Amino acid sequence: MAKVSTSTEDAPQPVAFYSQAVRKGNILQVAGQVGIDPATGAVVQGGVAEQTRQVFANVAAVLAASGASLDDVVMMRAYLTDTAHFAEFNEVYNELVREPFPARTTVYVGLPQGLLVEIDALAVLDG
Repeated sequence: MAKVSTSTEDAPQPVAFYSQAVRKGNILQVAGQVGIDPATGAVVQGGVAEQTRQVFANVAAVLAASGASLDDVVMMRAYLTDTAHFAEFNEVYNELVREPFPARTTVYVGLPQGLLVEIDALAVLDG
């Protein structure tokens, strides 16, 4: 079973040697996506809510390029820079993710200047 990488211009390009997503069999791992607009290469203006919306747009773009959607995601890991952002992040998350909800882990980390949230996703595809 070959390992296949995905790349799309509809999400920010990797800044190091990694794939936007990798699929092996029916398992798809989407690399961490941040609140960068792929059209401009800039961090979206606003706060954690605006960045979370962009992160989800980027995750969805990589999933689509891989033949998947948010409905195929079984696990999400969210990385926030500040515990005070959790409620606002969670409000947007709840708007964008449908039941049955994927499992989720949320941790607090340091991200590059200006970035407030990062999300990676694990999806299982049919066939």
